[in-house]
Amino acid sequence: MEYISLLFQVVVAVSVLIVWVFRYHNVITEFQQFGYSEVFRNFVGASKIATSTLMLTGICYEELTPYAAISMAAFMFAAQLSHIRVKNQLIQRTPSLVFLLMSLFITLFHYGII
Repeated sequence: MEYISLLFQVVVAVSVLIVWVFRYHNVITEFQQFGYSEVFRNFVGASKIATSTLMLTGICYEELTPYAAISMAAFMFAAQLSHIRVKNQLIQRTPSLVFLLMSLFITLFHYGII
């Protein structure tokens, strides 16, 4: 279970970093579709990049991991709500749903629940 949690930690963090750094044009389109402002988009982006960095730092400093995972889960839950609000299809909601579930797994594992 520890290795699964660690794998999820790396996958979520690196994936979010890739999206917000290298696929930013997709983020711009999504946030426009959601009707959110550029300031809000930039705040979310900076926060997700910081949270991803904390998740990666949590590899060496485990006490950071559950806080970063809870934060990431909150972002992914908000993404789910945004996708549902604009009636996106399941295929468009799948990445944030998978990252939400992975972040919850990481959190539950680090608190000894699973």
